[in-house]
Amino acid sequence: MQKIRVEYAYEGSVAQIILDAGKGNVLDDIMMNEIIDTLTSFKTRNDLKLITFEGAGNHFSFGASVEEHTKENALKMLTTFHTIFHLLIDLHIPTLAKISGQCLGGGLELPLMCNFLFADKTAKLGQPEIILGVFAPPASIILPLKIGNARAEELLITGKIISAEEAKNIGLLNEIYESKEIMDIEIDQWISKNILPKSASSLRYATRAVRASFDYFMNKNLPAFTDMFVNELMETEDANEGINSFLEKRIPFWKNK
Repeated sequence: MQKIRVEYAYEGSVAQIILDAGKGNVLDDIMMNEIIDTLTSFKTRNDLKLITFEGAGNHFSFGASVEEHTKENALKMLTTFHTIFHLLIDLHIPTLAKISGQCLGGGLELPLMCNFLFADKTAKLGQPEIILGVFAPPASIILPLKIGNARAEELLITGKIISAEEAKNIGLLNEIYESKEIMDIEIDQWISKNILPKSASSLRYATRAVRASFDYFMNKNLPAFTDMFVNELMETEDANEGINSFLEKRIPFWKNK
């Protein structure tokens, strides 16, 4: 069973990646590898001007699979997930996220990687990993770059979940819309006006140039944060307690070590 759908619009110049794995569109190993295969296939598509990401149904994504965050699976999960980010960096194709409903954890990090973020008023965004006793490697790099340290620290250290309105106010979203239907219509018009008239080749150079510092910090810090997560964090009792308590549907008992 495939967990994403890929559709093409505007005579094939826009690739639409749709997360389609039930209510929560959870980013598990199967879905992540399908995204990797799709992005890899785009390396030979010189005509692509834009990649969009959205979730089928009412939610973008509840996040990455918690089952795959366990100590024995963490390295494999992070390596696979971070491959998506490195591929997007290497492609330099502009990216756009359309967010509805819950967009949390790894399910928010994928939109955060995008150049443009749009949402409707049902959107709820957050990085609640700290509640499970862990942290979010990509978001720890991206959020400070996009919205500044003060706001990024509030989201990442508290794990708070914010509304679309608050996300727009702190500079995380380009625009918010009344409904998913209106968002689809408005984004179609936005793409027609702002992306389609331009050269696919030139768009990639513009993206590569404007993201030079962003890409540098991603390439430098993602491997370092993977090492911190796997070889330091997951050696602590509390990180394992946080994950296990979630899976066992109970309140965590922190030992603070």
